[in-house]
Amino acid sequence: MPAPVIGKGTMSLTTAMFTGFTGIKSNSVGVDTVGDNLANLNTTAFKGQRTLFETLLYRTLSEGEGPGDSTGGTLPRQVGTGSNVATIQRSFAQGGVDSTGFPSDLAIDGRGFFVVAGPNDEQMFTRDGAFRLDANETMVSSNGAVLQIFPADESGQIRIGTLSNLVIPLGSESEAIATTNVVMDGRLDSTTNVAAAGALVTSQALVTSTGTAATASTQLIDLVDANGLSLFAAGDELVINGSKGDIAIPEAMFVVGTDGSTLGDLGQYMEAVLGINSDPATGGTPGITVSAGPEPPEGALVVNSNLGEVNAIELDASSIVNRTGAVASPFSFTTATEALGGGETTSFNVFDSLGNAVEVRLRVALESKSETGTTWRFYAESVGDSDLSPVLGTGTITFDPNGQFVASTGTDLSIDRAGVGAETPLTFALDLSPLTGLASTDGTSELIMDNQNGAPAGLLIDYAIDADGIITGMYSNQLTRVFGQVALATFINDEGLLAQSENVFLPGVNSGDPTIIAPRTGMAGEIRAGYLEQSNVELAREFINLIGASTGISSASRVVRAADDLLQELLLLAR
Repeated sequence: MPAPVIGKGTMSLTTAMFTGFTGIKSNSVGVDTVGDNLANLNTTAFKGQRTLFETLLYRTLSEGEGPGDSTGGTLPRQVGTGSNVATIQRSFAQGGVDSTGFPSDLAIDGRGFFVVAGPNDEQMFTRDGAFRLDANETMVSSNGAVLQIFPADESGQIRIGTLSNLVIPLGSESEAIATTNVVMDGRLDSTTNVAAAGALVTSQALVTSTGTAATASTQLIDLVDANGLSLFAAGDELVINGSKGDIAIPEAMFVVGTDGSTLGDLGQYMEAVLGINSDPATGGTPGITVSAGPEPPEGALVVNSNLGEVNAIELDASSIVNRTGAVASPFSFTTATEALGGGETTSFNVFDSLGNAVEVRLRVALESKSETGTTWRFYAESVGDSDLSPVLGTGTITFDPNGQFVASTGTDLSIDRAGVGAETPLTFALDLSPLTGLASTDGTSELIMDNQNGAPAGLLIDYAIDADGIITGMYSNQLTRVFGQVALATFINDEGLLAQSENVFLPGVNSGDPTIIAPRTGMAGEIRAGYLEQSNVELAREFINLIGASTGISSASRVVRAADDLLQELLLLAR
């Protein structure tokens, strides 16, 4: 009988040793897990794990008995054989998001993974958004994997479903964009006086060498001053200047015999240079003529401005200078009638197809007002027009009795750009609908350009990524360009992903296939540029888990030691 007892006890003690060993082994995995978590405490977007245990096979000595009529039931008698690692579960809980100040750093606030392409173009997935531009201007991760985006076409439309590398060519030059639309804004004060008259400027009465009054057909070389001295000779260079609405007019040169030979020719030349708009719709009798008398005096050069103070032309003796002739100042001008009616003037730049800035000036005068509202007339001019005259056109702006915009006319304008190499003409439309005709407290009007859609060539100097993952480049000419949208991948079961080195994951058999979508759609979170997600490891919890695993190992080791001691005692009895 002793031998069987010793054998049975020996087997039980040996089993106890192996049972203790399983506790050491499984808790050692727990220590490994905690060690990995603590080692990655500062790893960008690291997702901590926990070790879950399960029981091993039970030896059933008795299944127990149910209660009888006179006896109670007995419990089952089972002895476990230790523990095993059931699973190592990764937590994909959101980590903290910290500001970094680097625009290329991206964090995902919510679910999803960045899609990156490895060396062999294999798709990998990561929460680590520490991206940067490499020497090829391509956005890559810390380990060189290329960030994948949904690209944008030339019009900035995102092509969802197609993935490509993100390339941001900083320093590259954009093409110039010709202006096609200009939006004006402001208030045209309804208390302004109606433009009822234009300025009238006259010269002295001009006569010929025979003493007869000059006419439009009179040859310039036949004109003489009061002393009989010829005012002009063939080839004389006349420099013409002056002001219009208190704004200086760029100088122009008239060459006698080349640009014209008669007094009428000079008048037409001056009319063009001074930007007098002779469209009958403007009202009045704008233009330059030679008076037939008696008022102004016969033979005088008569300059009729367009209506309103903003169009008033001002000339004096220095406005026409004969740079090469005997008489340096052949004309003396006086203002016979002052202009009546207020208005507003503004200037702005548009751009031709080469990106050249072309100045445009708008002069606006109040044309009429009644119980039905007010009507203003605008005069568009540009010294960038290759024609002699800067006049581009004229039109109207109508407001209702409440000062609200009703309609506008003449808003399609064109500028001749012959001789500069750009497409000609440069055509654009004025959008005047934002204007109002309300009264102001100080009796002044305001007229500004709100925006225009042209631009010169510019350099790509910066970029930004918004919460939707839209990547927008900013150029030095204030233009922007959409390069694409960051793509995010979501999985049915994130915990089924297979972690790889360098902060990337691959799909596993229990993760499901990736669904690649735009941020803030489906289950995907939003993008936060200039931020990085931190590790979601909780230091206190890991220390507690470490203590628990260490205690488990110590306890299991004590079982092995105790079983060994008892086994040695039993072996001594057998001797």
